[in-house]
Amino acid sequence: MIHVFVGPTLARSEPQLAATGVRVWPPARHGDLFDTAIRDGDTVVLIDGLYHQVPALRHKEILAAMGRGVRVVGAASIGALRAAELSRYGMLGVGHIYTAYVRGQIDGDDEVAVGQAPDEEFNALTWPLVNLRHVLDLAVSTAVLDDDRAAGLLQALRAVYYPQRTWSAVRAVCRRQGETAFAGWLANKREQDRHFGDLKRADALAAIRIALASTTEATDKAGVAPGWETAYFRHWSNAAVRERVDGLELSTEDRLVYQQAFDPAFPERWTAYLEHLSLHPADGGPGLPLAERLARACGGGLSADRVFHGAVDLRDEQSVKLLLAGETAEDRRAVARYADALAWTRRSRPGFSTAAVRDEVARDLLLGVWRCDEGEFDSEASARGLGQAASAVEAAKRFVPGFLEETKRTETARGGC
Repeated sequence: MIHVFVGPTLARSEPQLAATGVRVWPPARHGDLFDTAIRDGDTVVLIDGLYHQVPALRHKEILAAMGRGVRVVGAASIGALRAAELSRYGMLGVGHIYTAYVRGQIDGDDEVAVGQAPDEEFNALTWPLVNLRHVLDLAVSTAVLDDDRAAGLLQALRAVYYPQRTWSAVRAVCRRQGETAFAGWLANKREQDRHFGDLKRADALAAIRIALASTTEATDKAGVAPGWETAYFRHWSNAAVRERVDGLELSTEDRLVYQQAFDPAFPERWTAYLEHLSLHPADGGPGLPLAERLARACGGGLSADRVFHGAVDLRDEQSVKLLLAGETAEDRRAVARYADALAWTRRSRPGFSTAAVRDEVARDLLLGVWRCDEGEFDSEASARGLGQAASAVEAAKRFVPGFLEETKRTETARGGC
């Protein structure tokens, strides 16, 4: 399967996007390459991406995809930029824009950035600098401009903020620079060919042609260093894992945190998970019973959760099975309700995030559920695999809107009896 992440650079009506084995995705954003639809051995063609309004696709997400055997091709827009940055690790770059990045002729994402329509079509509303550079080069080659005038016009066009660099703005800059003849020439060319000077489109089509023509093996896993496996990467990948259970589409991370927060038996489950990690080390080394490893580490004077802070990889089915062993259908329904409450809060309060939830509210929630006092808070959080009290508070904030709403409804019901 060939997965093409594209938005304003190509219209959905392009014939190549309708080819057998091609799946078209919206512009890429942070987390998209974790989607389980992208399988080992597939090809990703990265063309467009979002970065202004949402977190951008990270380099380590691309490295991780290549590390598990996904072939990644980049061109035209953010794809060309990422390919220039990651070509040494196996990402394939295609086209003139990629080459310009590699040679240092251009740099920065402002060269390929465009303003996009605020709908699901992702149509470009503005002109990217790379296309303007190309058009100016064509004008010089046909003696419409000389080198100095083209350079001055490019400098003036570059000074226009990219979301405002519309065709009207381009013509206005040309008039201000005294280059009305060039503006007329460009308008005439665009009337003859609406894709005139669209270097991004040409590079994107070239990348898709290469992907369609090549059915060779995906990136060699051994050729990509495992540098993406950091704590940050694990956080991103865990947040992206979702599963459909009981007809509910749920975040696996939400399900785990719910168990850590609300299941009274979870400390025993966390100890069992640490036992599993001790017997099956991630580095492939010899396994040891947890008690023996604990005795070697500290003489057995501390609890295992205080000594070993096991990393959780929610992509690992065995880990998920162990950690969610006590989950019930009612638990999953509660996770869904809390997720819906959080989503509603975000919609009704623009700009809201869990960071806006006051620490003391989440803290009071956990202290009440765990029935412990402040002096026991850190140890209880550690026993549940949450590290320490501060980390537990941050994790629990996702449940606060739903928890408060349920508490309010319960109190109202009691008051009406």
